[in-house]
Amino acid sequence: MTIDGVSGRTNYIGTSILNLQSQLNTLSEQLTSGKKANTYSGLGVQSGFATGLRSQLSALSAYSDTATMLNTRIGVVNLSLQGLIDAGSETKTAATGSSLTLNEQGQTPGQQTANASFTQAIALLNTESGGRYLFSGRATDTPSTASADEILNGTTSQAGLRQLISERKAADLGTGTPPTGRLVTAQAGTSVSISEDATGSPFGLKLSAISSSLTGSSVTSPPTTAPTPPSPPASESVDLGATNPKDGDSIQFTFQLPDGTSESISLTASSANPPPAGSFAIGADTTETAANLKGALDTAIGNLANGPLVAASAVAASNNFFADPPQRVGSSPFSSATTLVDGTPANTVTWYTGEKGTDSARGTAVASVDPSVSVQYGARANEQAIVDQLKSIAVYAAVTTNPNDPNANAQITALNQRVQANLAVQPGAQSIQNIQSDFAGAQAAVKAATTRQTQTTSMAQSMLDSIEGVDDNEVATQIMALQTSLQASYQTTSMLYQTNLLKYLPIG
Repeated sequence: MTIDGVSGRTNYIGTSILNLQSQLNTLSEQLTSGKKANTYSGLGVQSGFATGLRSQLSALSAYSDTATMLNTRIGVVNLSLQGLIDAGSETKTAATGSSLTLNEQGQTPGQQTANASFTQAIALLNTESGGRYLFSGRATDTPSTASADEILNGTTSQAGLRQLISERKAADLGTGTPPTGRLVTAQAGTSVSISEDATGSPFGLKLSAISSSLTGSSVTSPPTTAPTPPSPPASESVDLGATNPKDGDSIQFTFQLPDGTSESISLTASSANPPPAGSFAIGADTTETAANLKGALDTAIGNLANGPLVAASAVAASNNFFADPPQRVGSSPFSSATTLVDGTPANTVTWYTGEKGTDSARGTAVASVDPSVSVQYGARANEQAIVDQLKSIAVYAAVTTNPNDPNANAQITALNQRVQANLAVQPGAQSIQNIQSDFAGAQAAVKAATTRQTQTTSMAQSMLDSIEGVDDNEVATQIMALQTSLQASYQTTSMLYQTNLLKYLPIG
């Protein structure tokens, strides 16, 4: 008879203990990590679903990072745009209430304000965010403009705005002494005429209209369409005829200025001696009266040319400088020039140095914030609203006036008026506020996408947690139950291993 020991019969109990210990170790790891398993295989049939959820969460996280980047860049752009609006408002206010007193540089306090505003505007347009120039279109590694000093003063080899203003002023005023704005007046008997000095010239005062209430007079109006070479220059005239005008009769001449504005000269017939300002003396006959009319007209044209025309010429020069390509007086001497020519990078400062394109500025930077949503947030400093703002601030900052010039006040007053008008919102034209609206729309799209993704992320994370995660209370309960079972198993095994034959043999 063979007697077996207990060890063979305890193999099953030992295996059970090892299984219980393994389960306890697994539950302890789950309680520590909060996860059901350290590998996807440990999730069983739900491992594929968990992988898909993690991929979705990773994509949503990437979109969230993009949204954060976009909000930062758009925020910087909006601050810059608001700064440009403020610079324009400050300059407009300065032009409205500026003293006409000139400092030693020949500028008013308002113009000094414009200098600071222009420098600030250029700095804002060269703003960077994350190493990216925001107003250079696709040329994100290139500043959007030349420096404020180069734009106003040029370089050793390139003309800046101030030089173009000086050249254009000479071309618009002409050769007369005093300058007559490139107009030629003449008297022939009872007739007084005005003509432009050259056909097709862009410079000087242009004839626009003539109207007369002078008794017995007849007028010849200028052509409605500007003549082209080889036709003679545009002209207009008034013939007093055989009858002298009556006291108080008047005649009005209207002229187009280089910046597109118009000015009128109104002269009244007077029997006073001497005739008051803005009038001409009625002579003994119409020939003498015509001579007096021409004299008064010459004086009035001189005042117009040396006052408002100077301001209009500066504005036109600023328009020329900020054009693409810039335009310059075509020949020397400037006072007799009759053409504008393109400036080149070799002889004229190129103010905008970013990417030039004909497509939408917004489309120069695009980012996806959702699988189905892309946001456009590009900008160029040469957008029309920005250029219009810069032109007006720059010309106000660039013009200098000779304090000893008797027409200085008239020039500054006319310049102030034009700067105020040009910095006002122009109906139908793009404004900086329009650009801000574009970016506000982009921000709204980012916000809407972020809101959706936040909700999706929350749901996906909850689902993933339900697959990968554990309930701490449930695991703790299972651990306690396993510990109890394991304790009982250890006790049973211990008792079995302590059992031997001697305990069953009779004693004595």
